[in-house]
Amino acid sequence: MTSPSKTVLIIEDEADAADLFAEMMRVSGFRVLKTSSSAPAIMMMVEEKPDIVILDIMMPEVSGLDILRQMRRDPELAHIPVVVVSAKSMPADIKNGMEAGASTYLTKPVGFLELKEAVERALASQAG
Repeated sequence: MTSPSKTVLIIEDEADAADLFAEMMRVSGFRVLKTSSSAPAIMMMVEEKPDIVILDIMMPEVSGLDILRQMRRDPELAHIPVVVVSAKSMPADIKNGMEAGASTYLTKPVGFLELKEAVERALASQAG
């Protein structure tokens, strides 16, 4: 189990996927925040200071990669680990995600254990 509720922010425009990830994280003991739009995502991060972010790449307004790059440029957000979960599974997509600053890149569909382990690994490497 995770220590007293760490907060995860889920940025995912597909409601089903967002709900699924949220449920996976709640079961793992996280406090869950969700946004289906990339516009408020950065503001939510600044206000809520999540411990980790689960991020979809294909978002309607601003791409997940742009959110990630923006986070990495912001001293307040740069340290937050980001687990990218995307349907984009080509090697070039994964490379772009990692280069933009993802801690881990998972391709959809993502299983519960896979996501839980990726989140725990990202948090552990950040703490280490």
